[in-house]
Amino acid sequence: MKTRIVIGTRQSQLALWQAEYVASRLRAQYPALEVSLQHFVTHGDRVLDRPLPEIGGKGVFTAELESALREGQIDLAVHSLKDLPTQMADDFVIGAVSERASPYDALISRAGYHLATLPQGATVGTSSLRRVAQIKAARPDLNTLQLRGNVPTRIDKARRADSAYDAIILAVAGLDRLNRDGEITEVLSPEIMLPAPAQGALAVQCRAGDSAVRELLAALDHAETRCAVEAERAFLNKLDSGCRLPVAALATINGDTVQLTGRVCNLDGSTVITVSGEAAKSDALALGERLAQRALAQGAGELLAAVKESMSL
Repeated sequence: MKTRIVIGTRQSQLALWQAEYVASRLRAQYPALEVSLQHFVTHGDRVLDRPLPEIGGKGVFTAELESALREGQIDLAVHSLKDLPTQMADDFVIGAVSERASPYDALISRAGYHLATLPQGATVGTSSLRRVAQIKAARPDLNTLQLRGNVPTRIDKARRADSAYDAIILAVAGLDRLNRDGEITEVLSPEIMLPAPAQGALAVQCRAGDSAVRELLAALDHAETRCAVEAERAFLNKLDSGCRLPVAALATINGDTVQLTGRVCNLDGSTVITVSGEAAKSDALALGERLAQRALAQGAGELLAAVKESMSL
């Protein structure tokens, strides 16, 4: 049995919280195990003056960690699962998926506005095309403005008296994890703002051939969360859209059944395709693929192609 584990992580407060959470779970499960962290700065962390889709989209926060994992510098890497591309190299696996935190999005407004009460023409900050499209679908009159940086930086930008933003949108899970949930003005309903696939879940990635590490991680895996996020990521993968385009999905587990809703939008929110269905938990992947096919039959492929062309992706 392994006696030492090195976890790779980004250096943001949220990434460090996530890595420390996994480290604490490992230490609790295996008291004799020595667990340490190794910090990395990713391409997505270095380039903060351009929208995420322009700097690489898929893997922009994960490539450096995967390189270190492949080279044996680290034994595992902790990611927000929504940031992990659906198609991984064959030498990697997701060894564990954490129990999901809230999958929803939150609006933060220094003046206390909700999405419905923001003044006409107000500006909402977000770096997510998924959020932009759904904001526009709900409130076509609102403007959106790029918002990059870590969670505290984004909140500080929103709170300044001279801020360019009347409100910003962040994931509830990240705010909860950093004890910043008191900043939330409104938790947005999934009818208005369906989350990113796998939002709120953590992925612990390891080498496929490292049986010792995979055995350790098995105890950390939350089966119900894995089932839900696999359905969501299957929907995303079948659309071949990457993790930076306006695609949303949320699955819930009820007994032996998984229920999934997926959504594809164009950037101005004028066209929204929403599909829903359910299946046995054992058919979660097939459900995601089936709903993606239904969305494609309704024109989702053309919508995403137009977004890619407009963003030069």
